Amino acid sequence: MTSKKIIAVFGATGAQGGSVARAVLEGKKYVVRALTRDVTRPKAQALRDLGAEVVEGDLNDKASVEAALKGAYGAFLVTNFWDHSSKEKEVCQGKVVADVAKSEGLKHVVYSGLENVKRLTNGKLEVLHFDGKGEVEEYFWSIGVPMTSVGGAAYFENFFGPLKPVKASDGDYYTLGTWRHCLLGDIPMDGISVADIGAVVCSIFNSPEEFVGKAVGLSAEALTIQQYADVLSKSLGKEVRDAKVNHPPEAYEKLEFPGAKEMANMCRFYQMKPDRDIKLTHRLNPKVKSFSQFISENQAALKSS
Repeated sequence: MTSKKIIAVFGATGAQGGSVARAVLEGKKYVVRALTRDVTRPKAQALRDLGAEVVEGDLNDKASVEAALKGAYGAFLVTNFWDHSSKEKEVCQGKVVADVAKSEGLKHVVYSGLENVKRLTNGKLEVLHFDGKGEVEEYFWSIGVPMTSVGGAAYFENFFGPLKPVKASDGDYYTLGTWRHCLLGDIPMDGISVADIGAVVCSIFNSPEEFVGKAVGLSAEALTIQQYADVLSKSLGKEVRDAKVNHPPEAYEKLEFPGAKEMANMCRFYQMKPDRDIKLTHRLNPKVKSFSQFISENQAALKSS
């Protein structure tokens, strides 16, 4: 019998890691070693029921990472800046995995990365939750780990949370996209369902000769805030309006809430149209959903939000 190669999936009980773990399990080509800080969580048990090997993995503990990657063919790595809001900590976590992947001789790491905005703009913009991932991506390549970097887009699921339609106080309608429109205006915003990322990553693992050493930008489609609002209007049966509040980034970044400057700089970067490849995304996952399809399949979640 030929034993299957092992893919270690960090953050396997999270949204993105969970999507990857399930997709790789469905592909039946690899053994999935699902890494999580808490192996007793219901989501961990669900992965175990699907056939994953569920083990404890802590990005802050090098020994834990070494144990997690022992004997693995490849790994999927996602880090979460918002767990601690520290670029330095995120970079440290990523470099630990890179170093261990190098020493263990992994053949393919797929890293959930983003651009190093500070470097690309010669220090003019700083977007901490992008920049740290960009630094880690550069480090992987600098030490010679066979790696593919996958850069995502805004999650469609955000329209059930931070981007959800808000009922207007002066009428029977909803408004959408206040801060996004402030900073993006009519520039289309790339989006994808996090649930569709897993199949993309699985396809990348299946084609290392094409993707090792490359950065891939993902997007199901790019719509303006008004176009997103139009789709939501049809689903809710009530008008969803683009808020059309006009705050230039210079004014927006001075608003008194945590992360205002971070969001302003992120949207300044989006205005530069970073590379997101819709055609390639659809080739890697032919079942990737448009925003309209996603909302149609998740009407209950939208209405409950």
